[in-house]
Amino acid sequence: MKGPDIAAQRYDTTTIWLHWTTVGLVVVLWIIGQIADLLPRGPFRTGIWSIHVLLGFLTAFALLTRIAWRARFGRVLPPADTGVLYVVAKATHYTLYAILGVVVVLGIIDASYRGFNLFGVWSVPQFGTGDRTIRHTINERHELAANILMVVAAVHGLAALAHQYVWHDRLLYRMRCRREVGRN
Repeated sequence: MKGPDIAAQRYDTTTIWLHWTTVGLVVVLWIIGQIADLLPRGPFRTGIWSIHVLLGFLTAFALLTRIAWRARFGRVLPPADTGVLYVVAKATHYTLYAILGVVVVLGIIDASYRGFNLFGVWSVPQFGTGDRTIRHTINERHELAANILMVVAAVHGLAALAHQYVWHDRLLYRMRCRREVGRN
């Protein structure tokens, strides 16, 4: 593919940036979620959890922006696959959006139920009694949904790599940020 044909097969810049921003946020949030409780109790640990909550709200904004952009302005590309693979790809994308939505909503509920204090400056409005058992249940569901999201995202990533390196169909090119002017 050369020239306009290449550009026609790429998502628009906003879609690409929203995708990779979401990927980065999800990975950082998941890592923080895995390691923060291993840190000693104190201001540093509380600060790390504050970053987690703040990035969670940013992820909610990115997800809503992504959905709105995709529905209204984003470039629609022809499917990379047909038949069963097309159905699986579509189902995987919708599943990723749905699970990410669940993770975000559960995270907001978790922070709101406990009235989480961000950096000692602002508290997320508390709506619950703060009951330890309920807090634990909400947190467990948030963690489970986040882990499921990571598994589905890994499968999604592996499928993209298979397209690129097994089937050699240049699928990854659709989500590249860099323009390849004059390259094949």
